[in-house]
Amino acid sequence: MRKSEVIAAESVACLSKALCHLKDIWEEIGIPEDQRLERTNVVKNHVKSLLDMMIAEEESLRKRLTASIEKCQNELSKLCLELQLPPFQEDRSSTMLQQEKDLRTHLEVMLKEKNQRTQALKAFTEQDQDLCDLLCFQPFSISADSVPSLEQLEKFRQHISSLTAEKERRRKVFVTLKKQIILCMDDLDQLPETSFEKDVVCEDEESFCLSKENLDSLKVLLHQLESRKAENERVCGSYREKMHELWERLQIPQEEREAISEHMTLSKKRNMEALQAEVKRLEELKLKSIQNVTEAIRNEIAVFWDKCFYSTDQRQAFVPYYDDDFSEELLSLHDAEIVQLKQYYEDHKDLFEGVHNWEESWRLFLELEEKAKDPTRFTNRGGNLLKEEKQRADLVKGLPKLEKKLKAEIEQWEHEQNREFQVNGQKFMQFVTDQWETYRLEKEREKQDINSLAFPQLNATSSTGTSNSTIRSVFGGTVCHSPILRPPISASKQGNVKTPDHGKPPHQGLLECNKENICHLTGGVAGMTKVQASPLRNFSINSVAGTYSEFQVNSSSSSPSVTHSLVKESKSLN
Repeated sequence: MRKSEVIAAESVACLSKALCHLKDIWEEIGIPEDQRLERTNVVKNHVKSLLDMMIAEEESLRKRLTASIEKCQNELSKLCLELQLPPFQEDRSSTMLQQEKDLRTHLEVMLKEKNQRTQALKAFTEQDQDLCDLLCFQPFSISADSVPSLEQLEKFRQHISSLTAEKERRRKVFVTLKKQIILCMDDLDQLPETSFEKDVVCEDEESFCLSKENLDSLKVLLHQLESRKAENERVCGSYREKMHELWERLQIPQEEREAISEHMTLSKKRNMEALQAEVKRLEELKLKSIQNVTEAIRNEIAVFWDKCFYSTDQRQAFVPYYDDDFSEELLSLHDAEIVQLKQYYEDHKDLFEGVHNWEESWRLFLELEEKAKDPTRFTNRGGNLLKEEKQRADLVKGLPKLEKKLKAEIEQWEHEQNREFQVNGQKFMQFVTDQWETYRLEKEREKQDINSLAFPQLNATSSTGTSNSTIRSVFGGTVCHSPILRPPISASKQGNVKTPDHGKPPHQGLLECNKENICHLTGGVAGMTKVQASPLRNFSINSVAGTYSEFQVNSSSSSPSVTHSLVKESKSLN
């Protein structure tokens, strides 16, 4: 039994005891029955009124609990919808008081959640608005009147983070561009003119709108300033180049040149104006000394004509070069010509250098060929002979390779330029072919000269010789004398080449190199190693060695009288 039931039973017993006590009092006093009935009704009514009042109060409490439960349930249902949460699940087994308490507690939690979301939405909205105003973006799409869901708040937070990162990126770009713009303006001695330029240079960095359009405008502004700066540098560079050119042509002393040295590095407005003034001054001096300047340019033109391998016709095509009526117009024509020549040389510099290298190699090759005809080179004990032969062998290998490379480069150039690449008025490869053909014809001429001189010498010595039988009896064989040659035309220009002394034996190198010219004798030949020098023996050992085989064939097929004359010549020489 509950305690409340025990207390209720005790209350009934107490009421019964009280009524019995009242009855005893009334009996003792002698209260009549009708008064007793009246007094008992008063007690009953009093007790009933008290209980009714208490019941009414408890009923009121129950009604309040019911109303509170219903209100909480309604508010919870509404909040669940607003917060996009599942409905609240009540515990139906609990009493009204517990149920009302649980509902009220959960309602307070959800109201707090709603308030937090609302405050977060408000803060995000303010940040988003500021960032969008700064970056010129559209605000985040979300209703400001509804309670955002957790997913919406997370997306909004990520959006804010993205805008913040973009803001920092654009801020760095803006700061970099601003610094470059200020430097360019300083180099140009320029102040901000437009409102946009003033906003960029003068206004606070935090207040500048970092829209894509503004950043693009900044890039355009910087490009314009850099273009103007580059143009100034180009102009200043041209002024400096012109100044150096005029300084050299006018022979300006070093003291005057150093007076403008402070303007030779920077390209600001004041530097450009100073350079311009100096060029103007030099131009005026140039006009006063037109003849000297024109002749200086002519010397420069001649140098570039040589560098560009101009032919005589090409040089004569520039008629003003030969005009002695010096004037400003004539000077202008020479200026234009030297500019054109320099540009032409720079455009084809690689080819011209390749041609120059070929010409140097060809010249060296011809020099070595001439040296090879000099018999005195065998007496040089310094090792030059080996060096020359090695150098000559390298040139023999290197020249075709260089010609092949130049041919490929020229063909590519001609394909790109759609015109012929000429050197000295003709195609370079034709020039190379002509040089080799000239070389071949010269070698052929030398060979013919050797053969034509050999046979007259044989005829000249045959009349003074002794009998063929006498020579055979002494030597036991036939001696064939080497053909005696005159030097090539190219060698004759260098003067007479000294021959070995009459009493000295030939140098061992000569014997080795000329051993092919000595026929093997069947008897002792010690006495034949000394050969008296002849005035006509200024010839190339290589040429003799190179033609002796042919000479031997010719002599073997000659008549007995020729052989007889050879023997007689050999005897007379001994």
